[in-house]
Amino acid sequence: MTIADTEVLTGAPRARVNWTPYLLVVPTLAFLSVFFIYPMAQAISLAVTDPSTGALTWAHFRRMSSDLYFGQAVRFTLIITAIAIPLQVALGLAIALLVNTRFRGHTMFLYLTALPIGISDLAAGMIWLSILTERGYLNAALQRLGLIEQPVVFLTVERPEWLLAAIILTELWRATAIVMVILLAGLQLIPKDYAETAAVFGAGRWQTARHVILPLLRPSLQTALIIRTILAFQLFATVVTLAGRQIPVLAGETYFWYSLYRSPSVASAYAVLILLLSASITWIYLYVFAPKAGEVRL
Repeated sequence: MTIADTEVLTGAPRARVNWTPYLLVVPTLAFLSVFFIYPMAQAISLAVTDPSTGALTWAHFRRMSSDLYFGQAVRFTLIITAIAIPLQVALGLAIALLVNTRFRGHTMFLYLTALPIGISDLAAGMIWLSILTERGYLNAALQRLGLIEQPVVFLTVERPEWLLAAIILTELWRATAIVMVILLAGLQLIPKDYAETAAVFGAGRWQTARHVILPLLRPSLQTALIIRTILAFQLFATVVTLAGRQIPVLAGETYFWYSLYRSPSVASAYAVLILLLSASITWIYLYVFAPKAGEVRL
């Protein structure tokens, strides 16, 4: 007796496969394939093949590593990332905790702090260039207050540390809102019972935040760190607007090698390096923020 005969005799309906979830995923897979997977595979192919013979080669990576700006680009990219990301996470967490208290006027405060999300890198660089330039708003305000007599040149080649500080300040203003929104969403998923229980046992606000809120907020922190680190390695427009090529970064060198030097292969080598750095940092985040045995996850 076959399975079909058994179903007929017992009257049990044959189980049908629900294709709806798979069909809903198809547009996302198509989008990722066209705009992410294919360009990434093409970039890797350009970086490791000789354009004339098609043979595998490391010549493009050797040319990249021998570039005059390569060492500085790696150093400045890591410095900006190492300084900006912790500041953004700390400030974003503070704003998220403040908004989560639902104080009077917290909705308007949230809108104002989230406003920079809609501003592009280039627009943010232009805004802060108009503030920090010699005839900018900051010098005008300081002169009106009588604090300075002559305009201060903030953005100058003679003070690269000031250029670096201006870039970090611009990124802090522009991208902290992204971290804040992610952490605020994570905070709103935490039931109030945890904080109330901690208060019953005598825990203060700092103890509750450290031992209750932060452990439960770990997935949101992981997401915020991954997103911001990946975007930090792609930082380009803000740097070019404020510092030109005085502060080289990896994404900027990728652009210059592609558009200025007309070398897609070396530009692809830079892109592959950015990909490897982003993947390595992401793996570290996934390992550090991995759930411990018996840990509560929301």
